[in-house]
Amino acid sequence: MAAGAAAQEGHPLVGTWRGEWGPNAKQRHDLTFVMEYDGKEVTGVINPGFESMKLQKVTLDPAAWTVRFEAEGKDGGGKLVPVVIQAKFEELTSRHRSLIGTWTQGTTKGDFKITLD
Repeated sequence: MAAGAAAQEGHPLVGTWRGEWGPNAKQRHDLTFVMEYDGKEVTGVINPGFESMKLQKVTLDPAAWTVRFEAEGKDGGGKLVPVVIQAKFEELTSRHRSLIGTWTQGTTKGDFKITLD
């Protein structure tokens, strides 16, 4: 039933998502994801604007309702590092569903949550 509800609304990742990630409760980073689906693949950007990161690869596992995002960001010194986000859908059938999981940017790892606007 959850798959049918998501299919009726369109691809479950399409839209603007907002949230945050961080290595601990005091160090948080605001996030905005904007994603589209062209019928073959999900494309998009993290934090549109000057410090944006293009989504290089998005892998959705509908059997487990998990998703893996890959991008390239910068570390504290400005060096390009891989960004890997592993997340699971929460409240999949809700219009304001969330993705919750882990964010790894270079050697820094933290928790991650975004919610569909």
